[in-house]
Amino acid sequence: MRPQTNLEADLTRLALQEERLQFDYFTADTAWLLGTQLKEAAQSGAVAIDIRLAGQPLFFLAMPGTTPDNGNWCRRKRNVTLHFHRSSYAVGLSLRQKQTTLWEQSGLGKRDYAPHGGCFPIRLRNTGVIGTITVSGLPQREDHNLIVAVLANWFNQPIAELALDKADA
Repeated sequence: MRPQTNLEADLTRLALQEERLQFDYFTADTAWLLGTQLKEAAQSGAVAIDIRLAGQPLFFLAMPGTTPDNGNWCRRKRNVTLHFHRSSYAVGLSLRQKQTTLWEQSGLGKRDYAPHGGCFPIRLRNTGVIGTITVSGLPQREDHNLIVAVLANWFNQPIAELALDKADA
């Protein structure tokens, strides 16, 4: 058996995150609590946080230092997650592994789709993807890790089993 590359290890870990970090229910109150926890976890970082359920915006915060471009990045990452029902980072790393682009694989353009880390699917157990949690403003791996750290805490999951290594794949 050959050893996994960093990219393969990350993709395996990303699949585990998506499997374990599923909700039994999700409401506007859930979005508010998660959004405020993401804000606290981001501390003084210049990030935008966007949480949506079935297309309905339930939480949005543009912290000091962000620009309207962060909101656009949220939209583009969200489109990737809604299209593939995977985290935007998993889609981006999968494309890198296949040595292809979103356009080549699916015909999706850069204007509306960004396969970069920072959007995580809100998946209801035994139902499927019903929304998204998106962060923009940090390097893409950190955007993704911020969401996962907050969700791991939310679900009482050991972060050591879910976190990606610090180094970029």
